[in-house]
This record gives sequence, structure tokens and C-alpha cells, in this order.
Amino acid sequence: MADQPEPKALTAPSGGDVTLLIVDDDAPLRNRLGRAMERRGFDVRLAESVEEGVGIARRERPAYAILDLRLSDGNGLDIVAALRDARSDARIIMLTGYGNIASAVAAVKAGVLDYLPKPADADAITAALLDHADALPPPPENPMSADRVRWEHIQRVYEQCDRNVSETARRLKMHRRTLQRILAKHAPRD
Repeated sequence: MADQPEPKALTAPSGGDVTLLIVDDDAPLRNRLGRAMERRGFDVRLAESVEEGVGIARRERPAYAILDLRLSDGNGLDIVAALRDARSDARIIMLTGYGNIASAVAAVKAGVLDYLPKPADADAITAALLDHADALPPPPENPMSADRVRWEHIQRVYEQCDRNVSETARRLKMHRRTLQRILAKHAPRD
């Protein structure tokens, strides 16, 4: 079998505004993603908080943005409004390790183009930023199993209820003992 050339990585459009704001409170991820996006031709600005992200959005009016949903001082959706006020045509991608349908819907309603789970690679992010078609993205190579998605949802609600089993069970409309058995188990494999 002959070696096939690797597909060429997507790059920022030449000749246009390629300013990119990346806001994430995870410094290693933010810096690694910043370097990867610079290699793809973007003019990158980095921020670690909502306050810093809003300041850069208002001051520099970036054409593109990659935002983490949960930040140490608030929610990445707060930055979306500042970006839309500064530049209505900004292309915004939301990254999160805590994805759920409600936050995805809120992000899209606020003006986010795509909602990607962490860890997302730079090629997938670049494709989402530059894709101007309304087509659905290709299915993920290794999606989480239904059992894993259920387990992640239960864990998230449990944390949001301050680890209160009774309150979590009530909100999930689940028997308390059933929830306790689920919480005692390890996460299902993908």
C-alpha cells in the first residue's frame, strides 16, 4: 500500500482580519492551543478570565474567538455578548468539558457557531471557525457511549447540587438508593 500524503492543515484566510481571542483558565491548554492556532495563521490574543476576555473583545474587536464555557470568574457566555457588541460578524466557538444540551442551546442562541467538547484538537477547532457552510459537522471518531453520557450527566447534576444525594435524586426523578448505587460505581468505559 502506497503512503498517502497527510491532509493539509486548515489555515486562516490570508489577506483578511485573522485576530483570534482564546479565553481559557487552563494555562497549559490555552498556551498550547494559542501556539497551534498561530501556526495556522491566526493572530492570537490569550486571556484567562471573563474580565480579561471582555476587555480584549472590546479593545481589539477580534474576528474569531475560542471560549471556554466555565471560567474561574464566571461563564464564557458573558464574553459572547461583548464580542457581538464589538463585532457582529465575529466567529465564536465554545469549548467545554461540561457540555449539556441546555448550555449548548444557550451558547447557540447567544451567537456561538459551534460547541465542541474538550479536549478538541486544533484542526477541529480551525475547521469549525472557518466553516461557512451550514452543513452538520462529521460525526465524532470516538463518541462517548450512552452509558458514559448518562454517568457524566448524573455526576454533573450531583456536583451542581453540592453533592447532596437526596436533592440530586429528586432533580433526576430517580430513587435515592438507585442514585447511591450509581454514584458508588466507577465511570463506564467509552
